Amino acid sequence: MSAIPLAIPTETSINVDWFNQCFAGLGLKTQVKSFTAKQIGTGQIGKCIRYSFVFEGERKGERKGERKGEGEGAEAQTPDVPVSVIGKFPADDESSRAIGVILQNFLKEVRFYQQLQNRLAIKTPKCYYAEITQQGPEFFLLLEDLAPGEQGDQLLGCDPVIAKAALSELVGLHASSWCDQSLRGLTWLRDEEQAQSSATMDMYRAQLDGFIERFAPHLTEDEQWIIKQVGAVENSPFTASFPEPFSLIHVDYRLDNLMIDRSGGGCEITALDWQSITLGAPMNDVAYFIGAGLEPEVRRPAEEDLVRGYYQDLLSAGVQDFGWEACWQNYRRGAFAGFAVTVIASMLVQRTERGDEMFATMARRHARHALDLNAQEFLI
Repeated sequence: MSAIPLAIPTETSINVDWFNQCFAGLGLKTQVKSFTAKQIGTGQIGKCIRYSFVFEGERKGERKGERKGEGEGAEAQTPDVPVSVIGKFPADDESSRAIGVILQNFLKEVRFYQQLQNRLAIKTPKCYYAEITQQGPEFFLLLEDLAPGEQGDQLLGCDPVIAKAALSELVGLHASSWCDQSLRGLTWLRDEEQAQSSATMDMYRAQLDGFIERFAPHLTEDEQWIIKQVGAVENSPFTASFPEPFSLIHVDYRLDNLMIDRSGGGCEITALDWQSITLGAPMNDVAYFIGAGLEPEVRRPAEEDLVRGYYQDLLSAGVQDFGWEACWQNYRRGAFAGFAVTVIASMLVQRTERGDEMFATMARRHARHALDLNAQEFLI
């Protein structure tokens, strides 16, 4: 990240001078002459802009290796500064910005890039700048543009090939932080006192009636029942004590928050949107991804193989004292991880047509996932 102190820019204030000062602080010499900006992505809390640069001495239409003044056979020069980057700002919607502050989404994502990124094996975008004012909403991230990778599509879902690659990458988050007690001292990551409260359950119950009213037409009776049942019981995974084992968890590890690159013939996954990162049960991330990302008819025949593949990768990464039976039991319990994200977030962030379709799809998939796993036995 840039070593030169810079004011946090807004979408309207960011300019060529700001970019050049930022890149100079990283020791990058190429001068940006101008840029174009285009909004990308489907975020509910944050807003992403792709900035594409024109450099000093560059003719229109030139890119890397096509610098002005190169003669035939001359050694190709490549600018130190990337040809494009992604800037992330708070959402325009005031209610979404307020939620981002209350839930510490902005603070967590900035701190992730400042303090945790380099400690982990999971693939994440290079960060050029990350700053925030208190808990926000004023913040800005300048990140690597991962093109030609493409954002996953939560509505479309994925096949087991992409799911296997995503779960293998997830091991780089969990294994790198497995039962690391030093992380419990980061209060921005997990406030121990706040975590012992019933805040998540209280929020779930407060939004539940409105959620059911809005999304009932998209859900079967048994799917509605299990979503309601989570709010009706005294004890659920939402009110469980600090888990053992624990690790860093993404919380919102799903297709919309992944970049998928198949340009090299494989399937390379890069994880984005670290707004909810915390300490928790690692199998919650696994269950959340599988439940949210695969349609039931695709998930059922592949599910155990996917979880076993993740488990074997975890052991290969050095995790010990975690048996398969415990892994599978924790996975079943983790089927409820998507309930909180779906019910609470859908009712608090700015309402959009795609957002409603996405939350309806996630609610249906998560509810069916929990029912298929007989996870209701954990609701007492």
